[in-house]
Amino acid sequence: MKQKITVLGSTGSIGTNTLDVVARHPEQYEIFALSAATQVDLMLSQCAQFKPQFAVMASAPHARQLAEKIKQSGLQTQVLQERDALEVIASHPDVDAVMGAIVGAAGLPPCLAAARAGKRLLLANKEALVVGGALFMDTVRRHGATLLPIDSEHSAIFQCLPEDSSTWAERVDSLLLTASGGPFRQRDPATLSEITPEQACSHPNFSMGRKISVDSATMMNKALEVIEARWLFDMSPEKIKVVIHPQQIVHSMVQFKDSSVLAQLGTPDMRVPIACGLAWPERIESGAPVLDFAKLAALTFEEADAHRFPGLHLSWQALRAPEGTTTVLNAANEVAVAAFLERRLSFDRIHAVNLQTLESVQPGAVSSLEDLMALDARARESAAAIAGRWAR
Repeated sequence: MKQKITVLGSTGSIGTNTLDVVARHPEQYEIFALSAATQVDLMLSQCAQFKPQFAVMASAPHARQLAEKIKQSGLQTQVLQERDALEVIASHPDVDAVMGAIVGAAGLPPCLAAARAGKRLLLANKEALVVGGALFMDTVRRHGATLLPIDSEHSAIFQCLPEDSSTWAERVDSLLLTASGGPFRQRDPATLSEITPEQACSHPNFSMGRKISVDSATMMNKALEVIEARWLFDMSPEKIKVVIHPQQIVHSMVQFKDSSVLAQLGTPDMRVPIACGLAWPERIESGAPVLDFAKLAALTFEEADAHRFPGLHLSWQALRAPEGTTTVLNAANEVAVAAFLERRLSFDRIHAVNLQTLESVQPGAVSSLEDLMALDARARESAAAIAGRWAR
């Protein structure tokens, strides 16, 4: 039988790549539901091609626009506009697997809903674990959900680890996350204040959304991935390391107690980890070009420069701090990046906003989704005030 898939964030980079892989295997997969933020025309096109039962837009005006266009097109897709619509399509009884590709903390509630429903959850939303952490993983375990990482680095580690997770602690010495270093890997740190949003969004290897591209440029994406790895693989922060690898051919590595290292390699194409997650433990064609070793130039590795990328090191600090600190860090970063993209904050001030927000917001007790969302809101308010003081 075909697997029915819900794609949360279908118009983004991960979402469109997921649909590309699904389209290559119509005998195995069908799209049950799609969600998007504001791209009505692209969503309409996706509905016309994949004919999902449901579609969801992030705001009521965009949902109304989509519903009218779907009606005019004669499509049968139903546009859901309820407040909990994302949770509905993530946990629907007919759904077999959910691609969680909504960027930011907004992806946490529907991903939690999928976990509570015991779904096969393909997690591309790293913030779900950065914000949710223990709560998220506990939900996955209690409800028998299957969690498969889609970030290329975490997918690589997952593929390198032994299948029996109970042996990881005794076998693994460290997890080695690779990072491209972004477009400013060799730039003079003294000139970072001059960087424009256009420059920051120009990733050397991947085509990504604007927010993720900025995170790659500051290396905050790697900070979030360190936090994500801590929860995904139940590893202490000290066992998680980051190394700069500009070519992005080695997607990540696992070093074992006997000093051997296993690595997952491939072309820098997100369809590879997406196909892996969709079919695991089987393998299907992804559409990505095959890695040609005869044409590869040298593969190089460098230490992550703390002076150039100070945000990276906030991950280990936040993981050692009280629970909820990573929620504060993520919220502050989302606010700071948005201010930078709107040209209200200089690039070098993103880290300063994150650091000062961590210093000003104390997490307190965190034991539920409501606690996390309240903490997230409090951190955003503080970060916005801090960013406002440096507004251009």
